[in-house]
Amino acid sequence: MGLHGMGGVGKTTLLTQINNKFRHDGYVCFDIVAFKDSHTQKIQEEIANKLGMVGADWNKKDKNQKAFDIHNFLKWKTFVLLLEDIWEKVNLSEIGIPFPNTENGCKVIFTTRSQEVCRRMGVNVKMEVQCLAPNDALDLFLKKVGEVTLQSHLDIPYLANMIARKCYGLPLALNVIGETMSCKRTIQEWQHAVNVLTSYAAEFSGMEDEILPILKYSYDNLKDEKVKLCLQYYSLFPEDERIYKDELVNYLIFEGVIDGDQGIEKAENQDERRALYQVYMHDVVREMALWIASDFGKQKDNFIVRGRAGLCETPKVKNWNVVRRMSLMSNKIADLSGIPECLHLTTLLMQKNEALSNISNGFFRFMSKLVVLDLSYNRNLSELPAQISDLVSLQYLNMSKTNIECLPLGFRELKKLRYLNLEFTWNLSSIVGISSLLDLKVLRLRGSGVSLDVSTVEELQVLEQLEILTLGIGYDSGLVQFLSSHRLISCIRDLEISGLQLESSGISFSTTMNNLQYLEFLGCTISEIKIDLTYSPLRNLMSPCFLSLSHVYVQGCKILRELTWLMFAPSLTYIDVEFSEQLEYIISKEKASVGETSGIVPFLKLKFLRLSNVPELKNIYWSSLPFPCLKTIIATGCPNLKRLPLNSKSGLEGEKELIIRYREKEWIEGVEWEDEATKTRFLPSCVKV
Repeated sequence: MGLHGMGGVGKTTLLTQINNKFRHDGYVCFDIVAFKDSHTQKIQEEIANKLGMVGADWNKKDKNQKAFDIHNFLKWKTFVLLLEDIWEKVNLSEIGIPFPNTENGCKVIFTTRSQEVCRRMGVNVKMEVQCLAPNDALDLFLKKVGEVTLQSHLDIPYLANMIARKCYGLPLALNVIGETMSCKRTIQEWQHAVNVLTSYAAEFSGMEDEILPILKYSYDNLKDEKVKLCLQYYSLFPEDERIYKDELVNYLIFEGVIDGDQGIEKAENQDERRALYQVYMHDVVREMALWIASDFGKQKDNFIVRGRAGLCETPKVKNWNVVRRMSLMSNKIADLSGIPECLHLTTLLMQKNEALSNISNGFFRFMSKLVVLDLSYNRNLSELPAQISDLVSLQYLNMSKTNIECLPLGFRELKKLRYLNLEFTWNLSSIVGISSLLDLKVLRLRGSGVSLDVSTVEELQVLEQLEILTLGIGYDSGLVQFLSSHRLISCIRDLEISGLQLESSGISFSTTMNNLQYLEFLGCTISEIKIDLTYSPLRNLMSPCFLSLSHVYVQGCKILRELTWLMFAPSLTYIDVEFSEQLEYIISKEKASVGETSGIVPFLKLKFLRLSNVPELKNIYWSSLPFPCLKTIIATGCPNLKRLPLNSKSGLEGEKELIIRYREKEWIEGVEWEDEATKTRFLPSCVKV
C-alpha cells in the first residue's frame, strides 16, 4: 500500500496509526525511515537492528548474505514493514523481504511524496493523503488554539477562522500556527498575525523553522534545476490564482527556463501534463517558493510579489537594484511614473491593473535586463512611452486586451523581441514597422483592429523567424496575397474570419495549415469551404491534413451548405454551428466520397457538438459513428435533423455517458433512431434545455 501526498499533509501520522493498529492485532511490525539517500544496505541495517540480528558475524557478511538471513527470519512470520518517506523504488527482494501476498498475510506500507514512486512500486492500493477540508481544518486549528484563548476576545474566533483559511488545510501549518497562537490573547496580537500571514508569511513564528524546511525538502529533491525555477515562477501569481498553463509556459520559454531553440510548439509540449488547462499552487507551498527566492528571507526584495494587494501605486523599495522579479498584477495602480533604477529586473508582471492609464517616458530607462513585460488586461492604457526602446533585452511583451491605439516609434528598436501579443486590441489599426522585429517568433493579432492590407502582409513576410501567428481577417485588400503565402499560412494557429464576401468562389484552405488549432467563421457570405492541394505532397485527400485543428465555430454563414472538409481534421474536439440558414450537411456523402474510400472515420476525438438554429440541416453524417470521446450533443432549432449518427455502441458510457440536449419536444419525439437498442441506450440521457 502506498500513501502519497505533499510534505506536512499527515502521512507520517497516518502511518503511525496504521502501525499501532497492526501491533494491536499481533503482527510483527517494524518501521523504517528511508530518506532519499537510503540505499539497500542502509535499509538492511535498519531492519536487522529492529530484528536483533546485528553483531560481529552480521558485519562480516555481504549484501546478498544479509538478504538471505533476513528472508529466512521473516518467511515464517506474519509481518508488516512500514517504510516512511521513500523517494525512489525500493527493491524488496534485494533487501531480503519476502514478497507480501494474501497467502502469507504480510504487508508492506510506505509513504512518499511522489505518485510516480507508487506506480513503480506496483502497489495494490494507492491512496492520496489530501489536505483537510475547510471545516476539518478549522476544527483542528481551534483545538490547537484552545478554548481559553478563543474566549479571550469576541473577535478572536473570527480572526482564527481567517488564519485557518491561510493554512489551506495543511495539517503541519495548522498545528504549528495553532500552537503559536494559543498564547496570544489580545486582539492586537491576532490582527498582527493576520497581517503577517497576508503580507510575508515566512516571518510568522514557526513558519521558517518548522514548516518551510519540511516543504523545502521536497523542493531540494526536484531533479532538474529548471523545475525549481518553474516553481519559483508560479509564486509570482497571487494566492488562490488559477494560472493558465499556456501563459506560464510562454513566460518560461522566453525567460530561457524552457528551451525554445528547437521551436516554440515543441517547447510548449515538453510538459508531460499537456492536457491541463490551468494549474494551482497551494498557498503554503507558494510561501515556501517565495522564501527560497528571497535567499531564505535575507533578500526580500529579490522577488517583490504584491498581486491582488489593493495597491494604488507602486510599492516603496529601499534598493531597486536587488529586484529581479516583480509582480504587481490585479491591483488599482493608475500611474507608472518616476525613473526606478532596476538594473537587474528581468520580469515585470503588471497585468489586470484596470486603472493603469499612464506610463511615464523615463519609467523603463534603467531596465536594460528586462526580459518579460506583461501589461495585458489594462483597458485604460492607450499608449506606450517612446522610451520603450530602452528595453534592449525584452523578449516577451503582452499588450492584449488594452486600449493601445498605435505602436510608438521606439517599438522598432526592440530587436530581441520574440513574443508579441496584441490580441483584442480593438483600437489598434496598424502594425507599421513590425518588420523591424526580425527575431519575432510569436505574433498574436486575433481580435485586434489591424487591417490585413497588402503592406501589412509584406511586412509579415519579412519575419522569417515567425512560427506562430494568430489573426482575424475579413475582406481585406491583402487577403489573396496572405492566403497564397505558403510560409505565413503554415504559421497560423488561431484564425478568425468575419464578414467575408465570397459568394461565388468560396474560400480555399491549404493542406499545410498543420499549426491551425482554432478556426472561426462569423457572418461570412461564402458558398463553400474548399481544400487547396497546391502544396500537398500527395496532391490528393487520401489522408488527414489539418492535424492540430481542435475548435471550429461557425456563426451566421447564411449560404454555406456543408462542412465536409471537417472530416479531414482528425483532432477536432469542439464543433459549434449556429444561425446558418442554408446548411444541409455537416459532412456530405457526395463530397466525402474520397475520404470514405480512404477509410477515414471522422470525429474520433470530438467531445462537444452544438447545432443551433440551423433549420435546413438534414444530416451530420450518413451512417453511425463510434464517437469514442463525445460527451455532449446540443441540437436546438434543427427541425429537419431526423437522424443522429449513433448506434447502441456509440459515445461514452457509464458516469460520463453521452448527453443529448434539446429544446423542442417535437424534435426529440421525431428522432429516427437506428434501432430499438440505440433508442433504449440514448433516450434516457436526452435532457430538455
